[in-house]
Amino acid sequence: MPVLVITGTGTEVGKTVATAAVAAAALAAGRSVAVLKAAQTGVGPDERGDAQEVARLAGAVTAAEVARFPDPLAPGTAARRAGRAPVRPGEVAEAAGKLATEHDLVLVEGAGGLLVRFDEEGGSLADVAALLSAPVLVVASAGLGTLNTTELTARELGARGLETAGVVIGSWPGEPDLASRCNVADLPAVSGAPLLGALPAGAGALAPAAFRSAAPHWLAPRLHGMWDAEAFRAREGA
Repeated sequence: MPVLVITGTGTEVGKTVATAAVAAAALAAGRSVAVLKAAQTGVGPDERGDAQEVARLAGAVTAAEVARFPDPLAPGTAARRAGRAPVRPGEVAEAAGKLATEHDLVLVEGAGGLLVRFDEEGGSLADVAALLSAPVLVVASAGLGTLNTTELTARELGARGLETAGVVIGSWPGEPDLASRCNVADLPAVSGAPLLGALPAGAGALAPAAFRSAAPHWLAPRLHGMWDAEAFRAREGA
């Protein structure tokens, strides 16, 4: 799995922190890692973007972006408002391919959900995954409403002949409600893919050393961790 594409089911689901956890676990397993942000929006030229945040939390990763735009909007819209050329899926795939020649693992992080538009033709992260023939990790929220957005994302991946590598819960609450506990069992059912981890709420606020030490405990062996879905379900009463 030299390239793994990481998408959220929407915004604010913990995608960047989950990407950092995957990177940290891979680094702990002795792999070299690059993180590529397809299109960074909502930050200025000298501000830290998502790829740089992953590097801050995870450690010695190569952090790269294809493009960044100042407005906190979908990449295609942000590019248009900035009067700049949009990011094309082919550019992202080419950049990821180059990084893959120099790293054991390349994590390609999208912007928002799977079909957020990069350009006026409707190019998206799904097209990047198709060009790379890469599996897609879906980061989902824990609570009410997540089943619909997760299933829609997985169905779109399946319709395009793409592999859903698994689902990671981006922020698991300290006191989960009934919906969250039930979703531990239901997320694999609606996505047709295994649950590969759950990050505790507030994980991104940990000091980097604590984050790197804990990350493998949040992720399943397929993501270089030691998290066990069945044990998690039993512990959380799911």
